[in-house]
Amino acid sequence: MNRFAIPLLAFVVVVAFLGVGLTLKPRELPSPLLGKPAPAFELPGLPPAREAFSSAQMRGDVWLLNVWASWCAACRTEHPLLNRLARAGTLRIVGLNYKDDAADADAWLQRFGNPYTHIAFDRHGRVGIEYGVYGVPETYLIDRHGIIRFKHIGPLTPDIMQHRLLPLVETLNGDSA
Repeated sequence: MNRFAIPLLAFVVVVAFLGVGLTLKPRELPSPLLGKPAPAFELPGLPPAREAFSSAQMRGDVWLLNVWASWCAACRTEHPLLNRLARAGTLRIVGLNYKDDAADADAWLQRFGNPYTHIAFDRHGRVGIEYGVYGVPETYLIDRHGIIRFKHIGPLTPDIMQHRLLPLVETLNGDSA
């Protein structure tokens, strides 16, 4: 065999793997939780003086769980969209403040607005682990039966909101079963 054949073959294999990797969509990682019951949790509310939150409070409602943190730059990108969604009253949004400092999170909400009907304070990230959080932001749509119907990794965009999330919310709200 030619002394250049092995390095050339190795190069071709590496290029093939890189080519396949470039076609993957990292925001569309499959979640083993889709179509399954959302992990139940109860956490303190975000201090100061916010009431505790339990996922059981949302039973019977279609709701959005948005995992965020004040230290997250991408959370700031999607936040105006969440504020608009909250003002529209389309569905309730619960914030899961993830591995954050309570004072920083509270200051962040004071500065950028609070779209959340409830905020659960996941200081140590235990609930995030149960949900399989890769990083923040992440968003989960949970139906009235407590089943996860949608998961998005990264900041929500107007396109995702308009073409994927809101049509699914409409379908789920129309499903009285």
